[in-house]
Amino acid sequence: MKIIRYIGSSVFVLGLFVSVFGGMPWYVLTTNDPVVPWWLRIAVFCLLGGVLVVLLALAFEQKLRKAPQELPAGEARGDVLLLNSAQVPGREITASLGLVQGHTVFAIWLGKDLSAIARLILGGELTEYTEMMGKARSVATDRMTVRAAELGADAIINVRYMTTSVVGSAAELLVYGTAVKLSE
Repeated sequence: MKIIRYIGSSVFVLGLFVSVFGGMPWYVLTTNDPVVPWWLRIAVFCLLGGVLVVLLALAFEQKLRKAPQELPAGEARGDVLLLNSAQVPGREITASLGLVQGHTVFAIWLGKDLSAIARLILGGELTEYTEMMGKARSVATDRMTVRAAELGADAIINVRYMTTSVVGSAAELLVYGTAVKLSE
């Protein structure tokens, strides 16, 4: 599927550049001639067809795998305790296993994005983004706890979350902390 997306993206970019850098100068030079040349028609079809191919490939990928990076609820965290403090009350830290982290980049589909834009105008909670960030936080935390469990950690201390905007409505969420072993 990645190759199909790559081909679709390449065709789109080719169509875009030919339309913009070839079509506009052609139009300016021949404004009295209404006949559109064959190369400009192909460029426009490439532009539109490329977008269509990428969208279809992404839709097919999402249908094939319904979020494969996600782990079943509760399974990922197991017995790893998560704390945002440097100590575990009533327990002694016997070993520090190092930094563990998990991250993900999430985006919402255009329909939800448009709905959120309408809420910006009318006011109210942007529930589309709230759901997106909640899901991103859960996926990133699960990835971090899986890494800690692989190290044999009993807990992760000093857990911190960071988020950044990547592009448009896509956001990266990073969670990190220190994996530790605890006394019995």
